Amino acid sequence: MKIAIFTTGGTIDKVYFDAKSDYHVGDPQIKIILGRVGATVDYEVIEIFQKDSLDITDEDRQSIVDHILQTDASHIIVTHGTDTMVETALELKQHVPGKTIVIVGSLAPARFRESDAEFNIGVAVGAVQSLVAGVYIAMNGQIFDPEMVRKNRDENRFEKLTNFEKPK
Repeated sequence: MKIAIFTTGGTIDKVYFDAKSDYHVGDPQIKIILGRVGATVDYEVIEIFQKDSLDITDEDRQSIVDHILQTDASHIIVTHGTDTMVETALELKQHVPGKTIVIVGSLAPARFRESDAEFNIGVAVGAVQSLVAGVYIAMNGQIFDPEMVRKNRDENRFEKLTNFEKPK
């Protein structure tokens, strides 16, 4: 099974610029991470764009949908910023049937020593090979249904919604 990995930027790919005391989205880190951990899965990395997820537009989401619809791969990982990954996942769930898609990101840049990026990517790689067709989010060691998850900004984590809560 070949996994198509589409990158869109987000915190996982951010680079710290000392002179500006600012972060910018840099080159995709997933290939470096998979190499460093010795992953032996067959994969291809396709860069769609490099954006902070707060800057992703409806047109950008359509571009992600189009890229995934155009690939022959049935198992897909999308690296994405955490602030709007739920919105993108819901868009994919609505428009891309018959593929197993796992969206993953990190709460700290992959280049940081204490980043959650490697762990989250590991969970995503295992999940995309194991789950039935559908769209999922891999964060904090869990797999979430995008209709039943939110990012808790106060606790800096993703959490499952109860049946009585609506995504924000």
